[in-house]
Amino acid sequence: MRVVIGGDFDPGNENHLVTEAAIRHAADELAVKVVPEWASTVSLECPELVLDAAAGLFLTTGSPYASLDGALRAIRYAREHALPFLGTCGGFQHVVVEGFRHVTGLHGAAHGEYDPGAPSAVVAALACSLRGQTMAVHLRPGSLAAAAYATEKTTERYYCQYGVADRYRDQLSTTGLAVTGRDGEGEPRIVERSDHPFFVATLFVPQASSSPRAPPAGPGLRSRR
Repeated sequence: MRVVIGGDFDPGNENHLVTEAAIRHAADELAVKVVPEWASTVSLECPELVLDAAAGLFLTTGSPYASLDGALRAIRYAREHALPFLGTCGGFQHVVVEGFRHVTGLHGAAHGEYDPGAPSAVVAALACSLRGQTMAVHLRPGSLAAAAYATEKTTERYYCQYGVADRYRDQLSTTGLAVTGRDGEGEPRIVERSDHPFFVATLFVPQASSSPRAPPAGPGLRSRR
């Protein structure tokens, strides 16, 4: 299986290195052959050329991306073509922007990291940065996330300081995204699409804790073998 890792690869970014490793850990756990292939966000401006023969898209950390448009087009392609999708950190943030722009119809929906003064910044700087924090996430029973983890609670590490803007939190459901993971304060940390075979995004970075013996969501993966 060819899995595209969307992002702008930086060998100095530890999360880029662990992303590819985590995919290999999971593949070994499932005894399947997976070929991870990095694709820059600029190349994803023509998503059909990159994703047409892919088995899935993993939009990883690294925001702000070189091409905001490329990231959003890739997300839209995965959403509209039922392509399995996983987004983490920046991937989560751009999923929210894409949903508000192309599903809700809020064409001015923006990401505050690119445009801090945007009147419709659906993703904005958090009042308290999550960068470097590790905290519990409560998973909604019956969700894809809970099924993958085979539990309803996990502890995860964050590397970001942007999330869903307070004023748009109650409107998130209009994008078709369901919040299936929240922190102890009830803040959205995982979103999914119920009208898609597999479309999940996490504000935390699960691949950061991956190892050959314990890939992310390992128990749930094993149960599906």
